Amino acid sequence: MALIISALLKPSSLPFSPLQRVTPTAKTRRFSCKVLNCGHPDLELNQIQRKQSPLGSSFVTQLRRSYSNGEVSALANGVSVVAKEPDHDLKTQGRILFSDVVVQKRREVFWRGNWNALDIASAGIVLAMHLLSLCAPFYFNWPAFWLAAGLYLVTGLGITLSFHRNLSHRSFKLPKWLEYLFAYCGVQALQGNPIDWVSTHRYHHQFCDSERDPHSPIEGFWFSHMNWLFDTSTVIEKRGDSTNVGDLEKQPFYRFLQSTYILHPIALGALLYALGGFPFLVWGMGVRTIWVYHITWLVNSASHVWGRQAWNTGDLSKNNWWVALLAFGEGWHNNHHAFEYSARHGLEWWQLDLTWYVIKFLQVVGVATEVKLPSQLHKQKMAFNN
Repeated sequence: MALIISALLKPSSLPFSPLQRVTPTAKTRRFSCKVLNCGHPDLELNQIQRKQSPLGSSFVTQLRRSYSNGEVSALANGVSVVAKEPDHDLKTQGRILFSDVVVQKRREVFWRGNWNALDIASAGIVLAMHLLSLCAPFYFNWPAFWLAAGLYLVTGLGITLSFHRNLSHRSFKLPKWLEYLFAYCGVQALQGNPIDWVSTHRYHHQFCDSERDPHSPIEGFWFSHMNWLFDTSTVIEKRGDSTNVGDLEKQPFYRFLQSTYILHPIALGALLYALGGFPFLVWGMGVRTIWVYHITWLVNSASHVWGRQAWNTGDLSKNNWWVALLAFGEGWHNNHHAFEYSARHGLEWWQLDLTWYVIKFLQVVGVATEVKLPSQLHKQKMAFNN
């Protein structure tokens, strides 16, 4: 989940946010640890994932990770498979505060010497949005405040409902006009075009909390939160060429958004300035953007560090109630990693999930179809006492 810029440089293949893709120049590095996901009900998406998986993901019935000896084991089709992770010195890396998460290899981002143009552009945009938001106390008015609140709802749902549950996991189907409308709302969150965002997120699930995960707290809390956005060469090295978004690349609308991505947030900023001057720009672009940024990034960081695990997912994903409140239900992250295809993340009645309520409303009025939910059998398989 991520940043902005692009099309002007015709990037070629980095899957994530506000910024865009770059053509990989380094050879893909081999890793000794591969983490496999549970099967996805969508056959085509499973086929996409299997291209990168050492075993068909639907064959994996059990996954265990041992931090004491650095091993990952999977029970695949009745055969036990064990992979040894790189032998990092866990004692010198430390644990993340108030958690049991061990930083296996802290990655330094800001003081390295291999920054490329995409890294610099991403950092520049994030910095500019933060600096713009510092003007907020001096340009406050109620119309600007409510504008920011409204755009938080619209662009936040563009990420959670469209980019995440609809496009990344195909949890439900919408008429194309409505699918594209929600996706355009996600573009205005300044977290990148749909093709790049979805690709990165699918790789996150495929290699969750392993060395090939684009953003895992095993490389440090701040790396998983936002610093990974400024180290594109490492992300490319981890996952190789982007090959997991063929379903979106077939559609001209998403290719158009990818090639013209930077123009859309610029157009929105110009419109806000025309409607309400500098206060609208400060609150509607600056404050709202960094608010949605950090809420999205907390799903990657906090929801893999703090909270509780209800399901035996074999990764670090946690259910975190306060992230769920801020991120429209995305904080029920262990639920999501257990049943990544599910349109509903708040599986208990008390687990508030605004995104699910909107999807359910769309289903009731007849526009959302093929809404996927976990079966009781799947829940039994994922339970710790199984």
